[in-house]
Amino acid sequence: MAGTNGKQKTARDMILSLAVIVLVGGVMWLFIPHDDDAEPDIKRVDYRVELLTARRAASYPVAAPEGLPEAWKPTSVRFRGDDFDRWHLGYHAPDGEYVAVEQSTEKPSRFIDEASQGARETEVTQEIGGRTWVRYTGGRYDALVLKDTGGTGEADGESAARATTVVAGTGSFGQLTKMAAALKME
Repeated sequence: MAGTNGKQKTARDMILSLAVIVLVGGVMWLFIPHDDDAEPDIKRVDYRVELLTARRAASYPVAAPEGLPEAWKPTSVRFRGDDFDRWHLGYHAPDGEYVAVEQSTEKPSRFIDEASQGARETEVTQEIGGRTWVRYTGGRYDALVLKDTGGTGEADGESAARATTVVAGTGSFGQLTKMAAALKME
């Protein structure tokens, strides 16, 4: 019977150890701040230098919004001249959704699929700023697509590069439309 007393002692020690661990974990939880309702502080980026660079280097008029309210925060910017003159400008919309402007001279079907995260073309079009945009839905994002944004032309008479412009994101079509209406292409 000497073995039984040892087993009881071991079980009691394990239960006491577990109680101490739970108690320490509870105390730690109380002192660690956890505000699940707080919105993360989104850092605003200044994209003016990248925009000027893109407008000088790209073979098409580069789009950027003008006149959006201050509540729209630019959060990311990229221009990749070595990747089909690809332009990206991402925004945090006032209600916390994401809206991005994407442009490229890449093959439209491939570029639209990537920029819209797999959204599919609908038969719905919208006139925004004197241009006809096509709605894309589904996938991770919804999108407005403007095909064949005209290029600046070449001196030797070759045809100018044609770009596709995509306004996409998790935002509503109202937000996407607001962004598309604010775009100025230079």
